[in-house]
Amino acid sequence: MVATLKTEIELKSSADNLWKAIAESTELFPKIFPEQYKSITILEGDGKSVGTIREIKYGEGIPIVTFGKEKVLVADDANKTVSYTVIEGEILNFFKVFTPTVKVFPSEDGKACKVMWDVEYEKANDEVGEPTMIQEFAVNTLKALDEHLLAAAA
Repeated sequence: MVATLKTEIELKSSADNLWKAIAESTELFPKIFPEQYKSITILEGDGKSVGTIREIKYGEGIPIVTFGKEKVLVADDANKTVSYTVIEGEILNFFKVFTPTVKVFPSEDGKACKVMWDVEYEKANDEVGEPTMIQEFAVNTLKALDEHLLAAAA
């Protein structure tokens, strides 16, 4: 049975700046988060559009998983939305389906943004818990990305 875990985060960066950084995550994340991301390699596609497959090698800062492959399902610059599904890696030992979606919305004044990180998942078995550790990792990564962007703009 597929379930959904939803998270909403308020950040200080503009929606445009945060979206640009997310779109550039293949190159950017290993540089600014080397403890979490050893490398992100494009295996198929251009790295940003539907059908792209990326391989992520996680660093020592990530427990349980060492690598994963993800396929982009939605890449919508106009609506600042990306969705991908995990197609290979240790996470599939815990979840049959794992499909996060990230949506970035501007704040009312346009100076900050709100991010919705939702994941549709199906547990591999009844002993597997909710993916709250992955949710926490995603939230912490987005907050750290926000801090990086703000520091770079200062």
